[in-house]
Amino acid sequence: MNKEQEQQIDEVLTRGVAEVIDRENLKKRLLNGEKLRIKFGIDPTSPDLHLGHSVALRKLKQLQDLGHQIILLIGDATARIGDPSGRNETRKMLTDEDINKNLKDYQEQAGKILDISKVEVRFNNEWFEDKGYAFLVELTSKFTLARVIERDDFKKRIKDDIDISMLEILYPLMQGYDSVELKADVEIGGTDQKFNLLMGRKVQKRYSLPEQDVITVPLLEGLDGVHKMSKSLGNYIGITEDPNSMLGKIMSIPDSLIIKYFRLLTDVSEDKIKEMQDKKQKSLINPRDLKLELAYEIVKIYHGEAQAQKAKEYFVNTFSKKEMPTEIREIRVEKENMKILDYIVAVGFAESKSDARRKLEQGGVSIDGEKILEDIEFTKNQDGKVLKVGKKDFVKIKF
Repeated sequence: MNKEQEQQIDEVLTRGVAEVIDRENLKKRLLNGEKLRIKFGIDPTSPDLHLGHSVALRKLKQLQDLGHQIILLIGDATARIGDPSGRNETRKMLTDEDINKNLKDYQEQAGKILDISKVEVRFNNEWFEDKGYAFLVELTSKFTLARVIERDDFKKRIKDDIDISMLEILYPLMQGYDSVELKADVEIGGTDQKFNLLMGRKVQKRYSLPEQDVITVPLLEGLDGVHKMSKSLGNYIGITEDPNSMLGKIMSIPDSLIIKYFRLLTDVSEDKIKEMQDKKQKSLINPRDLKLELAYEIVKIYHGEAQAQKAKEYFVNTFSKKEMPTEIREIRVEKENMKILDYIVAVGFAESKSDARRKLEQGGVSIDGEKILEDIEFTKNQDGKVLKVGKKDFVKIKF
């Protein structure tokens, strides 16, 4: 193995990594040139992947580039239970319709980061669908309740007298059993998945298989700078969002997250990141300029250099120079007596009417620069005027 490959392996095991179990064993296997089977499981609990998911996917890409076999495991069976990690209540069980809808674009979205043609895509319903009572008895007989409920989130719920369903207790065992079926050598996941990943080792051992090594990656805080990026919290940046929206959202993150985002979400070298960090700490560079460079680098990964440059120019012209964008799409007011909140939802600037109302009440809605504070009805004299919602969304009203 040449020196460049050794450096790649060192970076795989250090940059953007919280913990490796067992580091020495895994490093030895990587240096020996073994082709490893590397598992990444994801339950289809929502239809979109976001930048939080990309942290692990980018780690998988590094390993794929070294020639290892990536296994993208879609948990269509375990999604029916719901992962209890980090939960203080039982998750709502998903229906087949929910799962099939969410599965639809997962592979395409993961393909924005991985070479999906070389990925082994599997669904754990392949084995769980035909497993019967005897299997359930066999699997559960290999573990004690004490070991399963020692996870922190279960302890907290027991302490607070919050119910834990028997299905939730089964979840880590089932996720661990996936590693048996896949003969996984390595499993990757967020730090909140550590219990489940280690359970994979235990289940493999009970089935007389070598224990997989584990790589945990840090959790990525979302736009609020506090909570883990999550669609349910609305603090996420989807990897399929349009360039302008993606760049605009990144520009809104707290300054404290700039370096972490560079390290986890971009291909910028570690030396350059350390240089940026030093300049930021010494106030030798405006955080806004760093953020714009960060946003450009991330948009470039998902949309290409040309689109990233256009999004950057759009942002600078629209928000820094306070200019109106030169190209604004026109969307017709289709219904008579249509009100502004309905229109905002119809053009895609809000996920629901209540979301639109929140934006309006916060002063984020204007027509030709005049703030709108009530759910007014459109009139013909607004034809051709520009509706602005938030900092980045513009549309020309057309009757």
